Amino acid sequence: MLFERTIHRKDMIRCALCHDASCTAACGKLDPAALLRSIWFDDEKVAAARLPEENPCLGCDAPCEAACVRARQVPIRALMLRLYDEVRPELEIPLPENEDILRTDLCGVPLENPFLLSSSVVASTYDMCARAFEAGWAGACFKTICSFDIHEASPRFSAITGDNGTILGFKNVEQLSDHSVAENMDIFRRLKQNYPTKFILASIMGQNEEEWEELSRLCEENGADAIELNFSCPNMMDGGLGSDIGQVPELVERFTAAARRGAKIPILAKLTPNVAAMSPAAEAARRGGADGIAAINTIKSIIGVNPHTYVSAPAVHGMSAVGGYSGNAVKPIALRFIAELGQNLNLQGMHLSAMGGIETWRDALEFILLGGGSIQITTAVMQYGYRIVDDLKAGLAYYLAEKGFSSVNEARGLALGSVSHTTDVLERDTVIFPKFHREKCIGCGRCAISCADGGHQAIRLDKDRRPQLNGKKCVGCHLCVLVCPQGAISSSRKRIRRNRKDI
Repeated sequence: MLFERTIHRKDMIRCALCHDASCTAACGKLDPAALLRSIWFDDEKVAAARLPEENPCLGCDAPCEAACVRARQVPIRALMLRLYDEVRPELEIPLPENEDILRTDLCGVPLENPFLLSSSVVASTYDMCARAFEAGWAGACFKTICSFDIHEASPRFSAITGDNGTILGFKNVEQLSDHSVAENMDIFRRLKQNYPTKFILASIMGQNEEEWEELSRLCEENGADAIELNFSCPNMMDGGLGSDIGQVPELVERFTAAARRGAKIPILAKLTPNVAAMSPAAEAARRGGADGIAAINTIKSIIGVNPHTYVSAPAVHGMSAVGGYSGNAVKPIALRFIAELGQNLNLQGMHLSAMGGIETWRDALEFILLGGGSIQITTAVMQYGYRIVDDLKAGLAYYLAEKGFSSVNEARGLALGSVSHTTDVLERDTVIFPKFHREKCIGCGRCAISCADGGHQAIRLDKDRRPQLNGKKCVGCHLCVLVCPQGAISSSRKRIRRNRKDI
């Protein structure tokens, strides 16, 4: 099947994704660090396509593994051999010769690819934006510019992590740019002078209509290509700022209109997910003169409570606060809002700049398929660095070429027709049984436990500790498929039910 994964993150779970990795220095024939990153970011096909014709790993004693910072704990040689033996033979096309297939635009302004840094610490200085542009990002939404006196808390980040330390969900209590408006305008001028083809999206936040209008005017005059109105920061709520605005459509319309008076360049309204529905605020932004919507910003959250101090994280001198939640954990929520906006006929023609938990090109593609025209990323950059853009671009370009698209724009919105906001439309007369792959099964019994205690008691283990299905009890919920640690269960044959009775 097209783009079914062969090698997974779990195959290299001990890899630290090092900076200036010692495995590459020790090899001399391949760049195993780059290839391992490609595997981690769902880009194993591109990794295999980049391999030299002759396999240097055959007969090699794996000095890369000995040099690894976790010596001999990452099966680098075995992973390279799998790229050669399992992935490369299945490649259907060569690597695209260039990245032209990724070219798109934001409200008519050209983008060399859809990938932008989102407004945050990752796009908060000249040097950071310059390094990101050099790395291949198409542009950056600069950290929100304001006239407030900003003094950040320390610490201001916390996270929920997986078993190997990977960040799954990320919380911040960070606020806005701590540079003056004049300093930020100087940064814009320098960026536009030195990187004229890169896209500068200026995020702003005002305290009243006059400030929204003035900041908008200044950004346009100093080189911004477009303006993003921050109606969504969960950490700027005092006095009716940030997400407090995004929850009131009347305020969204009023302040969008104020920013519109200050500039002629495209304006995006960045909306809060801390609402039941985003469409009322989005429609209000359009009435106010916005050309597009950016979503989602972070979700109000509390991460953990220390059982000894009774303070949640991050703890700042014995206190904490509700903050913004981001990372891959919020992606399903972000996709839901993008689908809502993409299906709203009253928003047709508006640009959707999508964000929320994007780490890989596959994540980005899902937002594009639901109507996203550009992709913004922060948390993955904070965890892995600007270098992730290499696999974002290469993976998306390879997918588009293999599917036969001539432009990334051709994929936009293709999944919207399959999304319903009610389960009432789902077909309920077909049961799809699970299929057990005995050659992969290790006999752990996880499927039987979950089916017994969380399902319909349809699985038992035989004398060899292999699962057996009771078709009379199975309802095809596929809980067993999800809990199997070996990937040894998949979909199988179908059973048709008529008049709610099995046949």
